[in-house]
Amino acid sequence: MNIAIILAGGSGTRMGLDRPKQFVEILGKPILAYTLEVFQNNKNIDVIEIVYHYDWLDEIKLIVEKYGITKTKWYVLGGKTYQESFMNGVFMLKDKITDNDIIISSFGVSPMTTDEEIDDSIRVAKLYGNAIASQDISLCTCIKDDEKSSTQFILRENLKGFANPWTFRFGELYDAYQEGIKKNILKDLEPHTTSLYFALGKRIYFSKASNYNSKITYKEDLEYFEGLMLLRKSKGE
Repeated sequence: MNIAIILAGGSGTRMGLDRPKQFVEILGKPILAYTLEVFQNNKNIDVIEIVYHYDWLDEIKLIVEKYGITKTKWYVLGGKTYQESFMNGVFMLKDKITDNDIIISSFGVSPMTTDEEIDDSIRVAKLYGNAIASQDISLCTCIKDDEKSSTQFILRENLKGFANPWTFRFGELYDAYQEGIKKNILKDLEPHTTSLYFALGKRIYFSKASNYNSKITYKEDLEYFEGLMLLRKSKGE
């Protein structure tokens, strides 16, 4: 079974809006609805679990009903960080699914994820235990000495950028979080599952990502997504 965990518990403070960015409407539809539809319509996704912010559960349920997200089976209260929220979603699935089932994690504000990216992430995770959507870096890169300058160059050929989704075999993922708790390292990590895997000495594997698939983080990302939706609408897609 392939289970999509949609992380919709963020507060979206970086945008300075009156609501979390996943509930901002683009062409009359919340961003979260676009994201949920991607996974609802993907033939390889069997079930959806939504991790929510405690103030917004009713709004999420309205979106699920209005846009026909019938694969939704579980709602899980999120935490203060990505790591806590995702861990809550993972731990809730214990004894509900098998160790070989596949978890496909997605930000609720990643509505541009494609079927090809989801399908390839599942394929790679079944082979190797995990799959992180990744793409080569096109910009020249450096290490910041401070906010204004740098003296250290990095070859971009040695770098990969992470995109969406991140996919895992459930048993391996659950054990990684248990080990992280046992070693008391979660609080010291950057708030992502990949950071946990690196801290535990695990190898991550790359799956496909595209330039279109951008997580909506800043206000200009809203304009980019709206423009993309208008283009698709003009083409009848």
